[in-house]
Amino acid sequence: MEKKQTNKTMVTLSIMLITFLSSLEGTIVSTAIPKIVSDLGGMHLMNWVVSIYLLTTAVATPIVGKLSDLYGRKLMFICGTILFLIGSMLSGMSQSMEQLIVFRAIQGLGAGAILPVTMIIIGDIYSFEERAKIQGCISGIWGISGILGPLTGGLMVDYVSWHWIFYFNVPFGLLSILFIVMYLHEHLDKKKQKVDYLGIALFTVSMTSFMFALLSGGNQYAWNSPFMIGILILAVVTLALFLVVEYYVKEPMLPLRLFAMRLISVSNLSGFLLSAILVGITIYLPLWIQGVAGKGATDSGFTLIPLSVCWPVGAALAGRWFVRMGVRSTTLIGVSCLLAASAGLYFVGIHTPYLLLVALMGLFGLGFGFAFTSYTITVQSAVGWQMRGTAMASHTFLRTLGQTLGISVFGMLFNMNIQSYKTAHSQNEALQQLDTSQVFHGDQASLLPGLMEQLREMMVYGIHHIFISLLIIAAIALAVTWILPKRFKVDEDNPSPKGQGSPKKSRSETAVSS
Repeated sequence: MEKKQTNKTMVTLSIMLITFLSSLEGTIVSTAIPKIVSDLGGMHLMNWVVSIYLLTTAVATPIVGKLSDLYGRKLMFICGTILFLIGSMLSGMSQSMEQLIVFRAIQGLGAGAILPVTMIIIGDIYSFEERAKIQGCISGIWGISGILGPLTGGLMVDYVSWHWIFYFNVPFGLLSILFIVMYLHEHLDKKKQKVDYLGIALFTVSMTSFMFALLSGGNQYAWNSPFMIGILILAVVTLALFLVVEYYVKEPMLPLRLFAMRLISVSNLSGFLLSAILVGITIYLPLWIQGVAGKGATDSGFTLIPLSVCWPVGAALAGRWFVRMGVRSTTLIGVSCLLAASAGLYFVGIHTPYLLLVALMGLFGLGFGFAFTSYTITVQSAVGWQMRGTAMASHTFLRTLGQTLGISVFGMLFNMNIQSYKTAHSQNEALQQLDTSQVFHGDQASLLPGLMEQLREMMVYGIHHIFISLLIIAAIALAVTWILPKRFKVDEDNPSPKGQGSPKKSRSETAVSS
């Protein structure tokens, strides 16, 4: 009996649909949070609505990546999407902030399965040249969702209900599952698979503790509090035990030999660094626009639109040029754009024209489109089928970790410099009683003469040090990118399972030179 072949067009449509939903969820909820807090209360828990989603997504990603290598992409995609939809439905039905946080955690677990598996499937069913073009389209979806997310969230909150930002996912998610069930065909070996349960447990405890510390340290709990110290010790001890287990176990959850491969280690490290830059500009540039330039929230939102518009442009160009120019050259174009844009932010001042900031955001978008697309294709192509899930999951996880660590480190740096500014102006007692939030909604007439201007100067002092950090990180990322090899070969020892419809490897896929 002839085995069914995968319908690549319909599978790709399913992947694009679920990718759009999961990426939209990150921005659409942010818009609705004020209304959610108004209805459910729990203002002190507001940040956890977003943070818990990020935490569970990050923890689930590497685990599901490994399981997809053992049990196939199709099963993991279906399970992840079902979990995501269950979390969405329950989130929409929440009657308290505590319930919403728990249900968002479930939703994040599903997203942690969806994000790596979709990229793994693309690597499985397409040849090297096709992979580059399709990945450019997938990256473009993230840019589109960045524009539509806040708009869709605002419309639903204003004209329907915030509950529908979660219910919205269900029909499209079910359609995506249907397409995968009907059109993705894997023919896997039926032998019993060994699962590294101890490694999974240790990794979960370690990363949950570490991510919790990053997200709550300095906010809910002081960094030097006994609780936080205990959490960090737990994270370090369980991580050490995890590495020992992974070294000796026969079928490790995260094979350590992956990090000995230059292509993967460089792509992961660069992705980690660039993700920190991404979260830095999306958080602190709007603060600059509103707090320093004195413009409204709408203007700050418009400033980020070029980032979302130019990202898919850069991704599409990277998809076209990757095969012709090679991995290192294409990636260097992206990172160089990011370095140039970061240098532009370094020279930004109070009187910098607004349009210049808009142009810099466009340059950032091009850079991220080039770089992230190139890294994804590289990791997809550096290993064979049996390790592709683990490799892609490690890359996705480190990018998420880069954003989380960036939020924490930049927040500490900003607060530290604000305090340093106040210390330098200790003779100004009125300034000591104010905080930076008053630069957004303070009544200038009620402040002492010149105090609003000093508040703005304090914001400049705090944010400028963030911009300096972005420039340093971009320079390090450029140096790391130079380590990428001039030539790499796709691992042909572990080919894709028969029946997936993967075309034969081309000459470009076997050896790509820059």
